[in-house]
Amino acid sequence: MAGRQAKIIAPAQLAQLLRHVRGYPDPVRSRVIVLLSVKAGLRAAEIAQIEWCMVLDASGRVSDSIEIDDRIAKKGSGRRVPMHPLLRETLVALHKRSDGTGPIIRSERGWAMRPNSIVNWFVTLYREVGLEGCSSHSGRRTFITQAARMTHKAGGSLRDVQLLAGHRSVETTQSYIEGDTAAQRRLVALL
Repeated sequence: MAGRQAKIIAPAQLAQLLRHVRGYPDPVRSRVIVLLSVKAGLRAAEIAQIEWCMVLDASGRVSDSIEIDDRIAKKGSGRRVPMHPLLRETLVALHKRSDGTGPIIRSERGWAMRPNSIVNWFVTLYREVGLEGCSSHSGRRTFITQAARMTHKAGGSLRDVQLLAGHRSVETTQSYIEGDTAAQRRLVALL
């Protein structure tokens, strides 16, 4: 896949992934991994290093946003990402069986996972489901593309998407956004 961007994940494919991980040894943890990627746009390294303190409010409950610390973000570009309801619901379920400290995503032995382990986890998942051209970055590209397509409905701009992605330049954000041929046709027809 060198030189090509990871494919984005269609809604039906996301549903397929979430159904598939139900058969994993820890389906709730697995669901959180998928949703941190697709519904929060986190990189593999951020998924591996995110801690409970970044998703809990002052009372110890799962918050309505994720505080990604500079220390785990690429190039120290931490950010706040509003929590998608489906991700929040799944984090609540995972939180109920944890002590609420340290890393959220742990290996089957209880250790913090390494970023490369998250990358490999996604490789295995996509292979098992038969999604070719997808990688650990597919969820992030999906998140950024969907945010860019919906930003006008929220009264936002591409700058908002850039901030959610934690990019230093809007040009980087633009390079993540998947084009849509059907939308291009509709747009030209309106001219």
